[in-house]
Amino acid sequence: MGSGFSFLVTHSAAMHPSPASDPGLGDLPESCVAAVLGYLEPTEICKIAGLNRAFRGASSADFVWESKLPANYDSVIKRVFDDFPEGLCKKDIYARLSRPNSFDGDTKKAWLDKVTGRTCLSISSNGLAITGIDDRRYWSRIPTEESRFGSVAYLQQIWWFEVDGEVEFPFPAGTYSLFFRLQLGRASKRFGRRVCNSEHIHGWDIKPVQFQLSTSDGQRARSSQCYLDKPGNWNHYHAGDFVVENSTRPTKVKFSMMQIDCTHTKGGLCVDSVLICPSEFRERLKNF
Repeated sequence: MGSGFSFLVTHSAAMHPSPASDPGLGDLPESCVAAVLGYLEPTEICKIAGLNRAFRGASSADFVWESKLPANYDSVIKRVFDDFPEGLCKKDIYARLSRPNSFDGDTKKAWLDKVTGRTCLSISSNGLAITGIDDRRYWSRIPTEESRFGSVAYLQQIWWFEVDGEVEFPFPAGTYSLFFRLQLGRASKRFGRRVCNSEHIHGWDIKPVQFQLSTSDGQRARSSQCYLDKPGNWNHYHAGDFVVENSTRPTKVKFSMMQIDCTHTKGGLCVDSVLICPSEFRERLKNF
C-alpha cells in the first residue's frame, strides 16, 4: 500500500494541480493525514513529508512513529545507551535507534532497519572468544574499511579452530536468524583496486565447519556442516534461527563455529562479526 499511495499522491499533485479555490491536499486535517501515514513504511513517510505543510506536520506525529518503534524500545534504549537524551519525540527516537549504535565497549552494534523498524544486532570479532587469538603465530588483527567495526581477525594457520560468543539482549518478539560473516583470503587495495591474497587459504575443503546456537529458554539449532568457499568474498554463514515470544525480558543467545579435526591445519580466514537479524532478511543478505 505504501508505494502505491506515494505514487498516487506525488503524481496526482504534479499532473492535476487544483485551482486555488478548490480544496487540495494542503486542506486535509493533519490528524487525517497522520492516520494514513501510519500505514506507510518509515522511508515513505519521510518522502511524503515534503509535499506540503499538512503532510510535514502529520509526519512528525508521535503516534505515527510509535507504531514503527519496537514495542519494548525502552528496554532496547536502556541496554544500548548509557546516556539517552530525554524529551525526544518519537520520530527523533526512531532516527537515533536506526543508526548503528555501539555498546559493550564497541564490541556490539544495534540498530533498527530503516525500512521495517525491525531490530538488528552485530557482534565484532573483538567480542568473540577465538581459540589462539592472542598468539600472533596464528592470528592477527587487521584494520579494514570492509567491517562496520573497522577491523577483522585474520587466521594464518591453526590446528584447532573454534569461535564462541554470547549476547543477552531485549529482542522484540519475532523470529531471528544468526549468521557468521566470514571471508576466505585477505583483502587489500592495490592501485585503488581491491585485491585478495589467497596465500594462506587451506584446509577448509578437507573437513566442514559446524555452526550452532542455543538460547536461554531452551531453543537449540545446529546447521548442516558446510565447507567454506568463495575466496575473496564476504559470506554470511547461517548458524540457525530462534524465536522470541516474550519481549519483556532479555534473551541470551550462545553461538559457536568450529572445525576441530586436528589431522590437518587450516588458515587464510577472516572473521569479521556475527549478525543477528529478522529471519525475513535472509534473502537480502545474499546481495552483500
